[in-house]
Amino acid sequence: MTVVHMRIDNRLIHGQVTASWGNAIRTDRLIVTNDQVARDPIQQMMLPQAARGIPTSVLSVEDTLQYAKSEKGQKERIFVLAKLPQDALRLLEGGMQPEEINVGNQAPIPATKFKMVTHSIAVTAEDAAIYRAIAGKGYRLTAKMMPSDRATDFLDILKKNKF
Repeated sequence: MTVVHMRIDNRLIHGQVTASWGNAIRTDRLIVTNDQVARDPIQQMMLPQAARGIPTSVLSVEDTLQYAKSEKGQKERIFVLAKLPQDALRLLEGGMQPEEINVGNQAPIPATKFKMVTHSIAVTAEDAAIYRAIAGKGYRLTAKMMPSDRATDFLDILKKNKF
């Protein structure tokens, strides 16, 4: 698999993702991965349009793994956009080995006990445990809004916020 970047961002495709990240990592394909999003015909239609010319797939976690392992996927520089930290962990457990993992925007989910750990990242205790599990697989998680920003260690952010 040639997954050059994984971003965990529940806003999915927006200007930062397409204009900045897509260009900075020179991606051949953007894959939005989340089981619920993949079953939504409106998002299946709208998300690729929002990608502004970057070839885009909207897939379940399992289909993302299958695509990345396929002959076509092996030849592409893939940018995976995981909606939730759970999606990212499932991808890693399925054998995906991204070169980099970045925690982007995580808007608060109503009716959850979240804490804003940065101005754009909400975390629950369950999320914090999942981020630690990702790091436990040997990955350094960074928090970085734009590719030109300095990367901050995301586990340090969690510690500072008592997670």
